[in-house]
Amino acid sequence: MKQVPASEFSRNFGQYREAAQREPVAVTSHGRTTGYFVSAPAFEEYQRLKKMARRVLKTADLPKSFVDALAATRMNPSHDALNALLDEE
Repeated sequence: MKQVPASEFSRNFGQYREAAQREPVAVTSHGRTTGYFVSAPAFEEYQRLKKMARRVLKTADLPKSFVDALAATRMNPSHDALNALLDEE
């Protein structure tokens, strides 16, 4: 991955726009990366993957009605063998 200071990036934007088609370009300021310049397909792939990411919630953050509904669910009887495994512990 290319790494370039922000001042250089702004002076030679066209060059880095082309470079971003091959690989991400890290833009730095005062030695710290402040952002990345990527191609449109790479960004679209990032957005697609981000949508697929799991959301994790604490049960304490869920409405009580939802927690109660979860607690009331029962496994399909065809999976009773799995319940038996849990009972052994």
